[in-house]
Amino acid sequence: MLKKKKNQRIIMNIPMNKTIAFGGDHAGFLYKKELMEYVVAKGYSVKDVGPYSEQSVDYPDFTHPLATSVISGESIFGILICGSGNGVCMTANKHQGVRAGLCWAPELAVLTRSHNNANVLCLPARFISIEVAKACVDAFLDTPFEGGRHENRVQKINC
Repeated sequence: MLKKKKNQRIIMNIPMNKTIAFGGDHAGFLYKKELMEYVVAKGYSVKDVGPYSEQSVDYPDFTHPLATSVISGESIFGILICGSGNGVCMTANKHQGVRAGLCWAPELAVLTRSHNNANVLCLPARFISIEVAKACVDAFLDTPFEGGRHENRVQKINC
């Protein structure tokens, strides 16, 4: 069951806000472009926080704005793509209220949503194909948080 965020209307467990924020670094740029087109075709809108080319950049410069967009409710979810997925994941998780999960298989995306109520998906562009990345995105977007026994655990994440 989806939890209502501040200023977010939910009707029948379907969020009214269907904006997904995208960011990452130069290594994830091409996947970011393709995945943005992919989710738009699925009926979502996107917020692109950068980068805007394959020129070398520092991933925190794009991860922090994405995290802010998710925390504020401007975006329902975030998707971050860098070479390994680790840097963006570590940076995103520095933000109170962000639960970012690094996934390289759809099964992991299901678990990070259903058990951890993740709101940011991190993908390793140098280690998975674009087809696997799309399958991870589908799994992440289509999986609800189970709540129940997992709710107490998620509440203990922030200290």
